[in-house]
Amino acid sequence: MLEALGEFADAILEIAQNAMSSPWIYVVILLFAAIDSVLPLVPAETLVITAGVFAASGAPSLWLLILVAATGAYIGDHMAYGIGRYAGRRLYNRSKPGSKMRSGFGWAEQQLQERGGLILVVCRQIPGGRTAVTLTAGTVHYPLRKFSFFEIFAALSWGMYAGLIGYFGGITFGEEPLKGLAVGFSIAIGITAIVELTRFLINRRRRRLNGQTAPEGSSPEAGGEAAGGSASNGADDGTAPGADRPSELVEVPDAPDSGPEGRQP
Repeated sequence: MLEALGEFADAILEIAQNAMSSPWIYVVILLFAAIDSVLPLVPAETLVITAGVFAASGAPSLWLLILVAATGAYIGDHMAYGIGRYAGRRLYNRSKPGSKMRSGFGWAEQQLQERGGLILVVCRQIPGGRTAVTLTAGTVHYPLRKFSFFEIFAALSWGMYAGLIGYFGGITFGEEPLKGLAVGFSIAIGITAIVELTRFLINRRRRRLNGQTAPEGSSPEAGGEAAGGSASNGADDGTAPGADRPSELVEVPDAPDSGPEGRQP
């Protein structure tokens, strides 16, 4: 039984080595990285880490791998931005209040308003988080020039992160790629777990602080005044309202002139 498993593992390794030494692996990585930005189910990060492990043996080239992965991520994030810009409002309107999709839009919008382009760099390393933020950036019409600028750092950091994790695993166990893969994936899972735990603790602390500071007997009118005050922040900080600021997500008709319900008075 153990002999059969060993032979099976050797056969898989041989196939993987042949695939990783082919020039087509760069095309596959480019496509996977681009599609992963829109459909997080595509295992682009897994592929880049695996390629990084084999890069420790010389093929594929580590730096070309990182460059191709970053290029694919850059293209894919702009695809997600474009989808958000032209269809994000409809997706938001059609999502149910309290649903995961609407919560994701709300969280991403808040992060963009609070942290700006930096959140694009941070969330690029989080599967699923990158899609939510890039889609929302397009939906709220975050300035494309700023988006493209921060995406350079986001895509490069992601390519280096995934490629180097695999590479260091491959160096550690040069003659045993499976162990190198195990090390690479363990590091990636550990970093993701730490990021998610930190985010969870920060959000929980924030909710507690908000609960403690909320005035007793607050009314919807007071909330409305607070919302009005936040909307005027652009004037308070010297920025013209709507200038280089993401617009707020509010439920609006998809197409104002498409029918009687959508026509504005």
